[in-house]
Amino acid sequence: MTFKQTSSFHSNELRERMKIDALAQFKFFKRSLSSDGGFASLSREGNVRVGEAQELITTTRLVHSYALGKLAGVEGCDDIIDAGMKALWENHRDKVNGGYIWSFTPDGMVETDKLAYGHMFVLLATSSAKIVGHPDADRLLDDVSEVITDRFWDEKAGLMHDEFRRDWTSFSDYRGMNANMHGVEAHLSAFEVTGKQVYLDCAQRILSFFVDKIGASRDWRLAEHYTSDWKVDAAYEGDPMFRPKGTTPGHSFELGRLAIQAWDLGGRKDDGAVAKARALIETALKDAWRPNGGFAYTLDFDGNINVSDRYWWPVTEAIGAVATLLKLGGTEADQVWYDKLWDFAFECFVDSEHGGWIPEIDDDNLPCEKQFIGKPDIYHALQADLFPLHDGVSRHYEGIKGILKL
Repeated sequence: MTFKQTSSFHSNELRERMKIDALAQFKFFKRSLSSDGGFASLSREGNVRVGEAQELITTTRLVHSYALGKLAGVEGCDDIIDAGMKALWENHRDKVNGGYIWSFTPDGMVETDKLAYGHMFVLLATSSAKIVGHPDADRLLDDVSEVITDRFWDEKAGLMHDEFRRDWTSFSDYRGMNANMHGVEAHLSAFEVTGKQVYLDCAQRILSFFVDKIGASRDWRLAEHYTSDWKVDAAYEGDPMFRPKGTTPGHSFELGRLAIQAWDLGGRKDDGAVAKARALIETALKDAWRPNGGFAYTLDFDGNINVSDRYWWPVTEAIGAVATLLKLGGTEADQVWYDKLWDFAFECFVDSEHGGWIPEIDDDNLPCEKQFIGKPDIYHALQADLFPLHDGVSRHYEGIKGILKL
């Protein structure tokens, strides 16, 4: 296959492999669309896993990813986008109380709590749907933006509340970085699509807290969990996937990349922004890389390993973060890291037989299923394939247009 040529820090061979992998992911995850218009979870081989509720994170990430595919020139993305947008409006959206529930089945709602984490992905998905001209994008984008502003956004703190019951009663004082980080991602995307300054302002306020206050004061290691008044809750330990104890180095890669994106969109006014983002990224690379490759999932506050398990998504986020540094000139060490990350990804995570990435490996670098059953999503790995291939550190929608056309 011959593709359009892009960023200069890739070899021709790597560039081709990334694009071929992206196309394989689109082919694999297209099987998620059921005959009834819902989205099914998939096994490692791509078989439908029956009897599972459709989660908000599945709906939104598929909409976002296939909108990226449509922009990139992939044929046949509309069915997934249409089904996801319909599910958001008709099934996830709470017509009584407003907001978006976590999961449903054909029989009705299942998990009905309203989570900031999920709403940030609704904003991301509807922004991506808008850029490809979906007819329902504007009403969903307006609706979720209003919900986020009215229910989750804490204007005084400049940060997001995390969770409510279906009727918006409070049941927790928990505050967390994860939802806020994805809030940055979603609000930057909404700004790129709409040009409305309020989205960029929101993202920049969140970044100011986590980068300038938390990162800078804690040796560039980001605390995940906080009390209601935004003090670090060092003892907190929740869901082992979404709220593990300690720090999550994969989020440092992600936040570092997003901080550079926001700096670029904001006119590059902060002369120290790139250095601070680099500090987050390099600290996580140094602390979390294991001798046999991959990143330990969690660390303590001094950078020592807590949970040594290795998942695909921190590798994808490190790829995106280091690529962003390379786009700004980078260093020889950045190039070494970038090539090493891709070598490891293709050796241990990219499933060249079936498509998609294997989400988890054991101590022998072999696939395992301790935390993740099947292949949970396309979103992380797809962005690792696509975003590094254009020259910009922001404006990804514009940058990837036509990039997968043969």
